[in-house]
Amino acid sequence: MAHDCKHDDGVQAGLSGTALTLALGAAEARCAEARGRLTPPRRRVLELLLGSDGPLKAYDLIAAFGTRGEPAKPPTVYRALEFLEQQGLAHRIESLNAYVPCRVDGEGHRAAFLICECCGTAREFEPDFQAALSAAAHVGYGVRTLTLEARGLCPACREG
Repeated sequence: MAHDCKHDDGVQAGLSGTALTLALGAAEARCAEARGRLTPPRRRVLELLLGSDGPLKAYDLIAAFGTRGEPAKPPTVYRALEFLEQQGLAHRIESLNAYVPCRVDGEGHRAAFLICECCGTAREFEPDFQAALSAAAHVGYGVRTLTLEARGLCPACREG
């Protein structure tokens, strides 16, 4: 995937300032409601994800973890990512082996991503999975998780 596109991809940029503070506050409230705790390491990993313009690999998070440039220990970041996924605050994009913050409001949605093969953006969206879930139920299968990763070109790359 090339990341040298010279256009605005139209995808939501990373959060900063007041927007980041509000998002972290909402995440903390959501965790407390679910009887979870957004510990400082978990909060820092979520802050890095929310502030990013695109998917981040775990080792990017490890390197950027410290506020003074010091890296985190890998287990700290991996445990934080696991917690954030369980709380529905982050998603793992399997094909990229990278993480993004959840950009869809509400709990219990099934993750779906449009991944641009040119600029590398990953946009979360909510497709209608009902036909697939019905087909699985018809053969007696109980779907626990479902993630869709569709690859192609974003509108800006298609035009450029």
